[in-house]
Amino acid sequence: MSEENAKQLILSYIDALNRQDFQMARRYVADDLSFDGALGSRQGADDYFEDMKRMRLRYDIKKVFASGDDVCVLYDVTLSEVLLFTCGWYRIEAGKIRSLKVIFDPRPVLAQKAA
Repeated sequence: MSEENAKQLILSYIDALNRQDFQMARRYVADDLSFDGALGSRQGADDYFEDMKRMRLRYDIKKVFASGDDVCVLYDVTLSEVLLFTCGWYRIEAGKIRSLKVIFDPRPVLAQKAA
């Protein structure tokens, strides 16, 4: 997959999430998706999307970089009314998102839960 096509796949996936179209978003993801984030990990696309449906995140993309089948997205994510600057590293295999690693400072979310 070209770097431009890899970027477009990720942008289409994020657009579907922003529209809350989880059925469409699921089409971009491999069944055995591996997710690793600041607040936990998930194995398998079904478990991941159950969380996504519950959280209903909003993404405001700032920058997208691609290198081969790796795509890095810098974005603001709104989670529980908290704005978080986030980095997502997406790995594409066979035309689908196979893994996603997300990095952000979780302190604002944890502080909100503690309140």
